[in-house]
Amino acid sequence: MKQLFILFALVLTQAFQAQTKVWFDTDLMIGMPDKTPREVDDGITLIMALKQPQIEIVGISSITYVDYSYDVIHKIMKWHHKGNPIPVYKGSPNATDLGTENAATRALYQALKKEKLTILALGPMTNIATLIQNHPDIISQIEKISICAARTPGLLFNPGNGKLNVFDYNYELDTKSMDVILNSNIPLVFAGYEPSSYTHIGNIDLASLDRNEEADKWLFDIVQPWMAQNEQYFGVHGFIPFDCSTLGVITHPEYFSYYKDIPIKVTYKKNDALEIQPDTPFKNFLEVSYQFKSKRKVDYAVKALQGFEEKILETLAVAR
Repeated sequence: MKQLFILFALVLTQAFQAQTKVWFDTDLMIGMPDKTPREVDDGITLIMALKQPQIEIVGISSITYVDYSYDVIHKIMKWHHKGNPIPVYKGSPNATDLGTENAATRALYQALKKEKLTILALGPMTNIATLIQNHPDIISQIEKISICAARTPGLLFNPGNGKLNVFDYNYELDTKSMDVILNSNIPLVFAGYEPSSYTHIGNIDLASLDRNEEADKWLFDIVQPWMAQNEQYFGVHGFIPFDCSTLGVITHPEYFSYYKDIPIKVTYKKNDALEIQPDTPFKNFLEVSYQFKSKRKVDYAVKALQGFEEKILETLAVAR
């Protein structure tokens, strides 16, 4: 029995030591008051991330809508995080100021000086590219960056296979910053629309939420307008939790299929989202293909496998 106890203790110690240290960079908009509902997947990804024992979030930074997201991030952590406080920093407010230092870039630099980190990039790359451009000495401290962006050639961003195509928001909002990332030698994994399109969250999936709990009621109520908007535009009542895949390739890599070491490059061609970008007939696409001759290679998540959606859902209720 004593030997079993020692073995169990060693397993626990190794599991604790194997925690991945993560910096969480997000353009969180969940619940933001506006003329139309805002996406909710960053908020759901944060809730999920806070429940994962295999990672330790050492800091959270915001990109765009930084004043609004600062308060909501703290609200979510109050409900769903029971460990040591996680510092939160405001980053680039508009994702248009590559090279301009902010509280987030300064804090991330200091965190990387202390230890190597994996960066979870759920929004435009401005904060991270500014760090890399201004402080190339710190690049070796970045283990990898997991990014919600990119596609395979010909893939339409078309949730629900409806009539409306959307665009690669995180890439197109700040293409110059993505160029900085691609021109670095940092290991990159992309997990955006394509793998996420295999997951879908609707009201039935949220049945485990206890609406007598403040946190659960808030989450249930706040996703309803987003679901209704998705039904209006895409014909599906519910939504794809894009950013959960970006987290999942770090926390649950076995739940994804990949193109490993696939070339990535920027291509220029006809816009496939003209209905929402009518003044942009042609534009840049961030694409991966083994047919490309690009020397820059990345890992690309192609599909979220069966069971990953359940991994998301089991984390959302505050009691869990």
